[in-house]
Amino acid sequence: MSTRITARATWRRALFTLTATSTALAALTLPAAATTQDRAKGAYSITINGNNAFPESVAADSNDVYAGSIDDGTIYRGRVGATTLEPFLPGGRDGRTQATGIKITGNRLLVAGAFTGRFFIYTDTGRLVSSYTVPDTGEPTLVNDEAVTPNGDVYITDSFRAVVYRIPAAEANASATGARRTLQAAYHLPDYVAGQSNGNGIVATPDGKSLIIGYWYSGALYRLTLATGEVRKITAPALTSADGITRRGNTLYIARSVDNEVATVRLSGDDTRATVVSERTYPGADTTTGVAVSGDRLLVTNSQMDTYLYGTPLTSPVFTLESLPLR
Repeated sequence: MSTRITARATWRRALFTLTATSTALAALTLPAAATTQDRAKGAYSITINGNNAFPESVAADSNDVYAGSIDDGTIYRGRVGATTLEPFLPGGRDGRTQATGIKITGNRLLVAGAFTGRFFIYTDTGRLVSSYTVPDTGEPTLVNDEAVTPNGDVYITDSFRAVVYRIPAAEANASATGARRTLQAAYHLPDYVAGQSNGNGIVATPDGKSLIIGYWYSGALYRLTLATGEVRKITAPALTSADGITRRGNTLYIARSVDNEVATVRLSGDDTRATVVSERTYPGADTTTGVAVSGDRLLVTNSQMDTYLYGTPLTSPVFTLESLPLR
């Protein structure tokens, strides 16, 4: 059996286990008052114009919104405020057959390659700057998400390998030559559980000195200090199925995929503690794996990841993002 198939089967087992326990865990760790139902005015859907899009991820800047397909690696794009995203980078091009986390930094688009162990950097016009592969250790891999520090360095999680990869800013901003490189592990992470999906969403602190990393299976948050490599668990309720994360100021918005909601989490000034402010869901939420802030809106993916992993019938033949008031 190939490494990719083995990794996907491992993630299926992890999802099955967490689905069965997430409600009970949440009840143990979160006060009932923290949970709210989001029926907010002004919420609307953004259609992704592609069959079997399975949008695992979303990113936005002041001009455009992007979504990435874990099914075939297609990257979709539309203008901010538009209600449809169209194919931008076709699936399969450059060996990009899956896409999980995507981010925008300057005129660069970053794309994590999921179970393929790949990572891609593009210009905003679609030219390939460089592509990367994980080191050939024989271990399963799930290159999952990325964050960019203010100096332009890129940091990447691997949910099956207890490492954080780093791409220097100079490489990320190099000319679009299509160079092929190997990802280099810069830091090691604690508390990885074999056979489960671990480090997932990742964001940088505003001062660029640390990274905040969410663990999907345990729901824990960790702070990694870049200067020393020290990793400390943040004092916070466990948010199981924590997937994509975005940050504005001292607030994290965390997509909880199995729970079909977005948690709003307030960090302390030193990022050592976190408080759950609210949990939001919305009509039609369907495995919320990705989240991004766009102006005064919160964009959330309806990935239908459960269907992708298990092959069950689609909830809807139309794939969407949801645009919610940020509030």
